[in-house]
Amino acid sequence: MPKQKTHSGAKKRFKITGSGKLKKQQAGMRHNLEHKSSRRTRRLNQDQVLAKADFKVAKKLLGR
Repeated sequence: MPKQKTHSGAKKRFKITGSGKLKKQQAGMRHNLEHKSSRRTRRLNQDQVLAKADFKVAKKLLGR
């Protein structure tokens, strides 16, 4: 049986932590930043742990 290829879109978006969780960049940091408060942009700029519901699908896309 052939090897499963890693989804090239998923490998750009997710990073696996040492404990096996998936990290992702939060949405909302692409445009209209001058209207958002500094406090909000700082919060949005942090990486976020992927939700448990999405974890199984994303892990499969990464070939894990």
